Amino acid sequence: MAGLAATNFQHLPKTERDRLLRGEILITPHPIDLWGTGVTAQMHLPLSPDCAWSQLTQYPRWVEYFPDISQSQVLHECAESRMKTLFQAASKTFLMLSVQVEVYLNVIERMQGDRRQIRFQKERGSFKHFLAELVIEPLGFGALLSYSVEAAPSLPIPAPLIQEAVRLDLPRNMQQMRRVLCGDVRGGALGDRPAA
Repeated sequence: MAGLAATNFQHLPKTERDRLLRGEILITPHPIDLWGTGVTAQMHLPLSPDCAWSQLTQYPRWVEYFPDISQSQVLHECAESRMKTLFQAASKTFLMLSVQVEVYLNVIERMQGDRRQIRFQKERGSFKHFLAELVIEPLGFGALLSYSVEAAPSLPIPAPLIQEAVRLDLPRNMQQMRRVLCGDVRGGALGDRPAA
């Protein structure tokens, strides 16, 4: 799953940079197999990378960023290695079926130059496979946030259906994250226009 970190976000094409700076959320799907999906979402934040990092590493606040998450709790922390164990619970209605999921994640935080990275890997839980990476880098007068996820649920749901659910949900979740990070929980944050 090394592919999550492969994109070099500092060298985006000018058209994509312009769209991000206008406030669009760029969504790029990358299917992993018949029963799982991968997706990357990118957005510009009118915040310094340090400010975004300090908020995003407060993991109990993830219930504010993603409305489906009902619980986000740090269970263990190792300050020297910047590793944590995180428990998250969520509920999602999918194909008229209400699904409750719980996942224990190993979280690794890395800072290298201007690049800040959080990697979430499933230790155990309701997914067959779950891996996510959040990267924060400078872009314009603010930060570029890129969130990549690969997931395969325990339920045998075909990947195209999962991809469609993610395509619809992820832009809204990213908009909500931007509103909370930027202190605008009323909605209508700068350029909340998803783009595929």
